Amino acid sequence: MVVLVSGAAGQLGQALKFISDKYIDINFIFCSSSELDITSKENCDSVFKKHQPNYCINAAAYTAVDKAESEPEKAHLINAIGAKNLAEVCKEYDTILLHISTDFVFDGTSTNLSKTNGYREEDQPNPTGVYGLTKLQGEKVIQETFENYFIIRTSWVYSQFGNNFMKTMLRLASERENLSVVNDQIGTPTNAVDLAEVLIKIICHTEHLTLSVVDRPSATNFQLPTSNRQTELVEVFGIYNFSNEGQCSWYDFAKEIFKINNVNITLNPIPTTSFPTPAKRPAYSVLDKTKIKSVFQIKIKDWKESLKTVKI
Repeated sequence: MVVLVSGAAGQLGQALKFISDKYIDINFIFCSSSELDITSKENCDSVFKKHQPNYCINAAAYTAVDKAESEPEKAHLINAIGAKNLAEVCKEYDTILLHISTDFVFDGTSTNLSKTNGYREEDQPNPTGVYGLTKLQGEKVIQETFENYFIIRTSWVYSQFGNNFMKTMLRLASERENLSVVNDQIGTPTNAVDLAEVLIKIICHTEHLTLSVVDRPSATNFQLPTSNRQTELVEVFGIYNFSNEGQCSWYDFAKEIFKINNVNITLNPIPTTSFPTPAKRPAYSVLDKTKIKSVFQIKIKDWKESLKTVKI
């Protein structure tokens, strides 16, 4: 089984590489943006023709939330056109696509929430900034292109890799004695390694269903009729939410980061209005993970528990 990973130099790409040795039956092909430019359909086709992947994890994205407000064309090129290019080559090469999206497709207001324990996959998106809009556009072009996709919406991703909130907090703490962090934006941190593990879990589950459709049932190896397996395979595709469990503010997140890393610093909670940014953030972006837990039978760590496993 060949799994191609775009954006391999990014945070999620590095997390996937970090766990890849555990999966000896998977041939991972890690491609940085210079090796696989998702904004080029020609380049995508060339890479897919060479490697013939069974699965593609699209970990490539424009994620500079504030900078996107001044670079909307670049954000759209990577997040929307890039997603379209990958979806088209995945369709052509019969590759299943796992595409990473974001909680920023939601506006963070309670009016669009169907349940109080977080946004569900079917809740109405309403992005308030360029980043969220272009990620939503990417979701839509994938859905319009073919059916063999998983769109995984996630939030507040951090890890020992790349640039993220946790590493920024630790860096600032080494430079300052006082730090102020907003306490009125509520969401859930996601350990990139946990996200990477879930992506592989989805692939393994899907591969099992795929092989069940192809293989013929026998008296010694009874399986569901192919038509039922085919239906089950088709129905498993779609949009899913994933983050760690629980919820917190950015202030709470920072406080726990400092606690676990034994950092002594004066931490001050402030409202969003005291820290204006070019892009508006969702005030509430907790994701309901009932669907992904049910379909793939996974247990998800609490965000505090998972944070303890990250070593800088």
